[in-house]
Amino acid sequence: MRAPAQIYKETANIVANAREVEANLLIDSASRLQAIQDQWEEKAHDLGDALLHNRRLWTIFLTSVTSPENPLPREVRQNVANLGLYVLKRTLLILADPHPDNLSVLIGINRNLASGLLVCVR
Repeated sequence: MRAPAQIYKETANIVANAREVEANLLIDSASRLQAIQDQWEEKAHDLGDALLHNRRLWTIFLTSVTSPENPLPREVRQNVANLGLYVLKRTLLILADPHPDNLSVLIGINRNLASGLLVCVR
């Protein structure tokens, strides 16, 4: 039988690693969007794929955070769900009216959330 401290340590490593993976995915998505924004003339044609990637990422977050098995406090889950719905709505607005300046909000959200997740890992 394993000691409770060992079980806790293993669980903490899994959670920390999951947060780090999530942060890296958010940073990657933000970087893709940033590259398109910075080089709009050359990369605007990549916008649909980058937004689809970001939307899929946020759909996974939404699915996870709204799952009854999610251990996060209800208030945190609700806030993440609201943010996720905002990101999805904003994505549709960008698709309807694509301009490089419109990407700043999604880039900022992804980077700030990734930053927060990485703080939790350390």
